[in-house]
Amino acid sequence: MTRHIRLIAVAMLAATLGGCAATAVPRPAQPTARPAPPPTAPRITQNNSLVGHDASAALSLFGKPRLDVKEGMGRKLQFAGSPCILDIYYYAPKQGAEPVATYVDARTPDGRDANVDSCITALRR
Repeated sequence: MTRHIRLIAVAMLAATLGGCAATAVPRPAQPTARPAPPPTAPRITQNNSLVGHDASAALSLFGKPRLDVKEGMGRKLQFAGSPCILDIYYYAPKQGAEPVATYVDARTPDGRDANVDSCITALRR
């Protein structure tokens, strides 16, 4: 009879352990961390004498900027005079490369759009 009791005890233990395994909640798989892709520079869509050149070109044309602002991965130089305000935006074409002008914006002191080439000419020192 002891053998019969042992078999019953083993069967009960197996049923108990089997019930525990059935109610276990599986953990969700941990997502694999992937490095963020490097930021890319905006595509060049303008054609003027500043686009595609580094900041030293603008500095040699206009002198000291009114503003020199780092914006994330980019840089903005602003030059101003009585006829207009010129904003030049610089981004590196690829990681580790020298930033170049990708966009140039011109406006009058009262905020109206101005012609970029005319503003470049007016602000040259």
